[in-house]
Amino acid sequence: MTNIVLDTPKIAIIAYEGVQQSALHGLGEMFDVANRHVDEGAGRKIVHRVLSPSTLNDAHNVDAIILPPNLTGARGADDHGLHRWIQKRHLEGTIICSACAGCYWLAHASILDGRTVTTHWALEADFKRAFPKVHLRPEHILLDDNDIVTAGGVMAWVDLGIHLIGRWLGPSVISRTCRQMLIDPTGREQRNYRSFRPNMAHKDQTIRALQLWMEGNAKADLTVGALALQAGLSERSLHRKFSNSTGHSVNRYVQELRVEKAKGLLELTALSVSEICWQVGYQDVSAFNRLFKSISGLSAGEYRTRFKIDPRHLEQSEQTA
Repeated sequence: MTNIVLDTPKIAIIAYEGVQQSALHGLGEMFDVANRHVDEGAGRKIVHRVLSPSTLNDAHNVDAIILPPNLTGARGADDHGLHRWIQKRHLEGTIICSACAGCYWLAHASILDGRTVTTHWALEADFKRAFPKVHLRPEHILLDDNDIVTAGGVMAWVDLGIHLIGRWLGPSVISRTCRQMLIDPTGREQRNYRSFRPNMAHKDQTIRALQLWMEGNAKADLTVGALALQAGLSERSLHRKFSNSTGHSVNRYVQELRVEKAKGLLELTALSVSEICWQVGYQDVSAFNRLFKSISGLSAGEYRTRFKIDPRHLEQSEQTA
């Protein structure tokens, strides 16, 4: 990350149609809190303003632009005026930032080709289809590529705001701001929250039937040979058809499926990690733990601590259902 020292960094937050209102105003409030924690005489405070598409040309010499998330499903393909404005500001040296689906506006502005960015993990397949020249890394909450800063999930605008505060106002202001707003400043990754959602909307009925069988038999022998026998295919045909239909190799799919099943058991049961390991088809607990962490970014114990569901909440949900 490049530290940029400016007396009054100016940030424009874009209120495009459908923008997430909590992000739009929350970012401004976060910057206001941070400004109050700047040491007297330091000389640097963040100046921010909200701009609508109709007022874009009123902004001059902005140092950063933020495209917040939206909750409407909008992707900005027709916002050509906003695309051109983003592209022009980028050419002038403005830092361009986005959170969640805001990344689509940056991509439509043709400033992301060849760049490494992140967005919400659930948008991965759609974003890659739409923008194949962009290097998408959805496992990350935030990626700072100097002049382009992207954040992942719907609430990752918080991470983006804290990151920009640190970029301009320094670590002590980050610490004070996070303490006041009860924000954890570090340690998150999108893969901590990511769920495995395999594609079952394809047309290969044999592979879909096999996927459904695997869902109910995660503990079974899921080697390529056993799965080929279950599907009535040769191993070579299984490899080809499975990859074409699901977008995953057989072995990777099995790993993702079993870790997803393990997550559910960690959240909902009191089974030990060893018992869960065996429940999802693994015998080597150490190997299971390494796999779990490589996929989720957390150890099984850390995942349980963070995401375990209190049984009382389940009972209350059942009573009100």
